[in-house]
Amino acid sequence: MRIDSLCLDFWRNYPHTELSFGPGVNVFYGDNAQGKTNLLEAIAYLSCAKSHRARYDRELIYHGVDHAFIQGEVWDGRRLVTLEAKLQRQGRRQLMANGVRLKTAAELSDSLKTVLFCPEDLFLVKAGAAERRRFFDECISQLRPRYAVALAEYKKLYEHKTRILRDWEEKTDLLDALDDFSLRMAQMGSILIHYRAHFVKQLALHAPAIHSQCSGGREVLELDYQTVSTIEDPLAGRKAIFEGLLAHQQAHRQAELDARQCLSGPHKDDLLLTIDGQAAKEYASQGQTRTAALSLKLGARELCHADAGVWPVLLLDDVLSELDARRREFVLERIQGGQVFITCCEEGEFSTARRFRVSGGRVVK
Repeated sequence: MRIDSLCLDFWRNYPHTELSFGPGVNVFYGDNAQGKTNLLEAIAYLSCAKSHRARYDRELIYHGVDHAFIQGEVWDGRRLVTLEAKLQRQGRRQLMANGVRLKTAAELSDSLKTVLFCPEDLFLVKAGAAERRRFFDECISQLRPRYAVALAEYKKLYEHKTRILRDWEEKTDLLDALDDFSLRMAQMGSILIHYRAHFVKQLALHAPAIHSQCSGGREVLELDYQTVSTIEDPLAGRKAIFEGLLAHQQAHRQAELDARQCLSGPHKDDLLLTIDGQAAKEYASQGQTRTAALSLKLGARELCHADAGVWPVLLLDDVLSELDARRREFVLERIQGGQVFITCCEEGEFSTARRFRVSGGRVVK
């Protein structure tokens, strides 16, 4: 899987640019704040229609313009596909593959899968559970389109139920719909938990081994998926998960009414990371944190390859400079195979890479 070319119009700080890439390592280098990360962001957007830095699409549009356009020529492992995203400052975006409008953003990942590792990914280890759930969602949505659909519906149901719980004392008739929303959330939630549990099971076959190699065999990384307490085995069938969710909802119904918050469901899930038996969130050093985060992302890359039979496009945003020499060498050896994009300040020693100098929203090969 690879992206052969990229065309941008009014994307971030790029009025217009057209680029062609090599099938191996591609390096964007230049001073800070010139637009290197914006290029990786555009490639990632073509795989999931999301930005890791912006909450709204309007933030991705060139200042003073009301639209933006991305086009990528992609080899999906079987055929060439033209992916397009048209963004509007006012109005809905359009996503297309070979000229056919896509119904959901999840369909993009059929043609282009990416794994992005950026400095912010250190929060995967040290921050709250929301960061690790985002990791779940980004990875699984590209591998399982059904998960992406269920996640989108769950988020809508969560918003509706939250409004009911927030306003029910002033509008008591809202309670008539509360149990219906809870039931539907349990149905969608059982899908999320099912896929998350199996994802962690597979990721545990890759990430700990990578962590051990990267640390020189001195550390042991372990992963443990945590969901609602009434689900004894998240790897069980969806029926058992659904029943466990319903039981948890019933036990917390009054607490939710009192707190005016959704307290029950997979929106509380977490991934517990331990290094040598100690919780990484509390006890990991800076070096251990980097290694654990890197292992999760490289593990997700290898899981994708094992699952889909093709390497996803790997996007490394200014992370090699943050690693010591041994870890840097390990990463460069580990990324052999598949297409890779790297951003850095210096041109570096990428002798076989295709290099692009980035300056002020312009790119020179």
